[in-house]
Amino acid sequence: MSVSILDNIKGRFGFGCMRLPMQGEEVDIEETKRMVDAFMASGLNYFDTAHVYLSGRSELAVKECLTSRYPRESYVLADKLTSELFSKEEDILPLFEKQLKCCGVDYFDVYLMHAVDRHIYPQYENTRAFEILSDLKQQGKIRRMGLSYHDSGEFLDKILTEHPEIDVVQIQFNYVDYEDATVQSRLVYETCEKHGKPIIVMEPVKGGGLVKLPEEAQKIFDDLNARTGHTYSNAAYALRFAGSFPQIAMVLSGMGSKEQMLDNLSAMQPVQPLDEAEKEAIQQVTEVFRGLHLIPCTACHYCTDGCPMQIQIPDLFAVLNAKNVFHDGIANYYYENSLTVGGHGKASDCIECGHCEGICPQHLPVIELLKQVSEVFDKKA
Repeated sequence: MSVSILDNIKGRFGFGCMRLPMQGEEVDIEETKRMVDAFMASGLNYFDTAHVYLSGRSELAVKECLTSRYPRESYVLADKLTSELFSKEEDILPLFEKQLKCCGVDYFDVYLMHAVDRHIYPQYENTRAFEILSDLKQQGKIRRMGLSYHDSGEFLDKILTEHPEIDVVQIQFNYVDYEDATVQSRLVYETCEKHGKPIIVMEPVKGGGLVKLPEEAQKIFDDLNARTGHTYSNAAYALRFAGSFPQIAMVLSGMGSKEQMLDNLSAMQPVQPLDEAEKEAIQQVTEVFRGLHLIPCTACHYCTDGCPMQIQIPDLFAVLNAKNVFHDGIANYYYENSLTVGGHGKASDCIECGHCEGICPQHLPVIELLKQVSEVFDKKA
């Protein structure tokens, strides 16, 4: 039996608003409205955004597509306090009020300190963010306060011991990261369980990395579907893995089209538990990924907004992963004719300023990885 964050949450599947459908640089509002309507019609009501998502466009899209069209009590809305947007205590409340206005609401059901790790945690401590959020909760402007977390189980234990007032923890959780020594999904999950904190899952499909699988991994799921007669997609298997753990109250998915949403809903409304054969297949797929040594970027794009050379870092990592997995010459085409045009820098343009590494929730050695990208794709230049 899973735990719940709030009594008024329906189901255990949430609409993550970091990867909305786009038309160029702008959110496709009409498609987003169709997705919101389909989501609400399915009986679900949890939406998650942040001021930094889509360079500020996510919150505004939430207002236009959700909060201005549905009664406040009909949906549950989560937002986040992001460390790069404030530097002192006095910055927090004005930022919070701006977020309320952008979203068109008077309160947030869930409000999280964003991307907390051992490096960013002191900023939240020194600016009294925990105390300020507790006060906002007392005032009714926040219903539940929590963390969006990217670090070890041991460090999370320290935070939750020091701050038992935390109501909920949002963690990266998927079958590839479950036993990963860096992400530590299992250990972080067990720490939340130890402290009795309900969990919200982010990146259950690893930024789309568990949708298009290597050929060997795809064959495992294809054979499974053939034996069982099921038609589950790769994304559905990943979502169902995350939804199979009792401490998990909510699984978020960032969906870029109504078709993606309908596929996700077929697996998660309600959650379809994994059987033993499916668990074994997922373990086999995980072993395939472990043998590939891919760059574990989740394409959150936090690194790109502040890049002085306008390098589309996650896209360059994705194209290198694709080339390594599929040995596909089309990767060179995308690098030369799509990813590094229109003012966007090549991997070799990196000036090693370190902004990307300071903000990466996966703690990737981005500068060194860009050198690897450059070695593969810029060597002809």
